[in-house]
Amino acid sequence: MIIFDTDVLTLIETPGTPEYRRIEARIAQAPPGDEILTSVITYDEQTRGWLAYAAKAKTPEEEERAYRRLQKHLENYKQLDLKSFDLAAVHRFRALRQQYRRLGANDLRIAAICLIEDALLVSRNLRDFKQIHGLRVEDWTSA
Repeated sequence: MIIFDTDVLTLIETPGTPEYRRIEARIAQAPPGDEILTSVITYDEQTRGWLAYAAKAKTPEEEERAYRRLQKHLENYKQLDLKSFDLAAVHRFRALRQQYRRLGANDLRIAAICLIEDALLVSRNLRDFKQIHGLRVEDWTSA
């Protein structure tokens, strides 16, 4: 199982960039039958961001653009499989929170899901995620 973090999923939503092409190439190399998905935590982070963006719109054009982007965000997620933040992940998150107090809560939530599922996390945030014992993490955007 392969889980994309929020930053990587955002890159996938911007085709044509060098990072997008590198991620796309790595997806093509994934073993057959290996699930590629994201987490409900990533959905939460992105949704909050787009809602905040829409709330800040001042002109009719900005408002239209914001809600068009929010709708695109929803359409993207209709096509994705999400890993849930179940009770086992909540308990693992709480243990991680005690160990890694300087890391972000949502990063630790995503890490907890990956640890519970024994999933590979794809992220550009290797500096933080590499600190977490037992977490498998790779950056698929680097050359």
